[in-house]
Amino acid sequence: MVSRTIGGRSVAVYLQHFGLSQAPFSLTPNTGLYQALLPHDEAIQVLQTALQSGEGFIKVCGEVGTGKTLLCRKLLNEMAEQYQFAYLPNPCLSAQQIHAALASELGLRVEEGSSAHTLLEQINRRLIEFASQQRPVVLLIDEAQALSDEALEVVRLLGNLETEQRKLLHVVLFAQPELDQRLASQQLRQLRQRITFSYQLRALEKQEVASYIQHRLHLSGYRGGPLFNAASLKLLTKASRGIPRLINILSHKVLMLCYGQGASQITVKMVKQAIIDTEDAVMPKSKSAYLFGLLLGLLVLAIGVYWSQQQ
Repeated sequence: MVSRTIGGRSVAVYLQHFGLSQAPFSLTPNTGLYQALLPHDEAIQVLQTALQSGEGFIKVCGEVGTGKTLLCRKLLNEMAEQYQFAYLPNPCLSAQQIHAALASELGLRVEEGSSAHTLLEQINRRLIEFASQQRPVVLLIDEAQALSDEALEVVRLLGNLETEQRKLLHVVLFAQPELDQRLASQQLRQLRQRITFSYQLRALEKQEVASYIQHRLHLSGYRGGPLFNAASLKLLTKASRGIPRLINILSHKVLMLCYGQGASQITVKMVKQAIIDTEDAVMPKSKSAYLFGLLLGLLVLAIGVYWSQQQ
């Protein structure tokens, strides 16, 4: 374990070692460390354009750890003056619970035992109030792939609330790719057709990973020389597959190792130790191992061709 390598000493001490004012690679989404890299910047632009045009349903999909929750929180922080947001971080809700959660987010008092019909009437009246104040209401649902089919239908019906001029509720679904697979099914076709804007959040590319790491270190107070050399950065990039969460996990661990060994620069060996200690990280195959596998495959193929010709 990496924590054992540095003798269990406090992370606060390694921050001091590198002159950091905060943890640069915390797993908690921190909008203060946000960087407008291309995939995240494009996603924000799509969200802003869709909301400004008054569209009902918007979807942002991305693999685990690509930054969907960070985008959601950035939207909440930066556009709170323009929109009235209702945020549902827990999608494991029944139809009744979705109505209650939305009502609560809109500042309504939810009486115990209120029926779905009563809650929906209250929500509709509240939405009309916000519309009269020229304040659009946006429902943000994180981890939307975990919603049941029944819950997704409830969300679709909520999106139908409207006046003659405009939608009363805009819905943004942040989800893993599993949601796209489910939306392709026949029973969810009505919701699928209502999604007018969508964005697929990709992993970071090589240059973006380097920029991402440097940006976070700089904002966290680091002012020393380069911590990563080309080889160690290349290895971390491949092992993380460009997924920000994995980049954070691996970077945090190599900083701990670097401090624990009293070093000033991260080595390939440290990155390898961090990779071994991280479940979802992938240790890239060496060139010799790749060539061996290729030669073995060719040998098996040649033997197969030889025996087929002998028969």
